Amino acid sequence: MERVDDLLASKFVCDRCKSRGAHAERLAMSGTGLSAFMDIQPHRYLFLSCRNCGYTQVFNLKMLEGRDDLSDFIDTLFAM
Repeated sequence: MERVDDLLASKFVCDRCKSRGAHAERLAMSGTGLSAFMDIQPHRYLFLSCRNCGYTQVFNLKMLEGRDDLSDFIDTLFAM
């Protein structure tokens, strides 16, 4: 099964220069409070950068892939 990164990168059309194709990069970030203190990174994003001009769009992976059980557990445990 093709990963969402590869699928979106191959279908990417830049809003700025209209060229096709992008570089995909994933990034995970901690929230505030206890998750930052314990270095838990429940926030996951996908950055797509145009291969021609560098224009970058950001996508929330929870929205694209759905929530996983681990992040639900962490959100409940730390009341995020």
